[in-house]
Order: sequence, then C-alpha cells, then structure tokens
Amino acid sequence: MTGRLNSAQPYALGLFRIVVGLLFACHGAASLFGVLGGTDGGGGTVDAGTWPGWYAAVIQLVGGSLVLLGLGTRGAALVSSGSMAYAYFKVHQPESLWPIQNGGEASAMFCWVFLLLVFTGSGAFSLDRVIAAARGERGAKATADAERTPVAA
Repeated sequence: MTGRLNSAQPYALGLFRIVVGLLFACHGAASLFGVLGGTDGGGGTVDAGTWPGWYAAVIQLVGGSLVLLGLGTRGAALVSSGSMAYAYFKVHQPESLWPIQNGGEASAMFCWVFLLLVFTGSGAFSLDRVIAAARGERGAKATADAERTPVAA
C-alpha cells in the first residue's frame, strides 16, 4: 500500500499545487478586478497602488497563477508565503493570538501551504518539468528523479 501511495505522490502534489494556485489567484482577481464578489462581496476592488492591499492582490494573482501553472513554483511560493505571513502578523494577529479568533485562518493556511511547496517543488503536471525536459539537460533527469522520490519524515 505504501509503495502505491509513494508512486502517486508527484501526481497528488501536482493536483494540490494546481488547486492551491487557483484559489490564491482567485483572491487576487477578486481584489483587483472585482470578480467573484470582489473585496466587499459587492464587486469592490482595492485602489491601485495602495499599501498593502493592492500589492498583496498582485502577489496573489501573479503568484497564484505561477503556482497553478507550475512555472517558477518554488520562487513564486516563497514570495506568496512571505506575503501571507506579513498579512497574518500585520493585519490579523494584532486582533488576537489565534487565527480562529482573528479571522486569519486563510492567511495562516496559505502561508504554510506555500512554504511546503517551496520545499517539495511542483510535482507532476508543471511547466517547470516540461521546460526542463525540452532542454534535455542533465538537470531535467535530476529534477524528475527528485520529484519521484517520496517526501518522508
């Protein structure tokens, strides 16, 4: 059973990355373009250039899209994780300590999810893998081997 689960790990990680990237990009699109209910549930947007809301929304849209596509996944995930850590500690945590009390559950969860992707990489179904394979470099084989190796504690 463990062998089957381990062999499916890159595919599960790839699907996980796609879903997380899509959800994060939707937050950015809602804030920037007012789609999906916008920032206020009524189609509102953040004002261009305002700190930190507009910059966070750009990171969400761009970072989420890159993670979704699996293009520069580790770098995009690192920046996205950092932006969510900032959001948690500057916006939510001053209200109270626990995310359940301060409304920061999404920020905390996205922060840790993206940090995990920094260390695991993109998994299957990523443009990073396609580009590496197209280059035919030795690095492509090493990357593919590393992504097939199960993450174990």
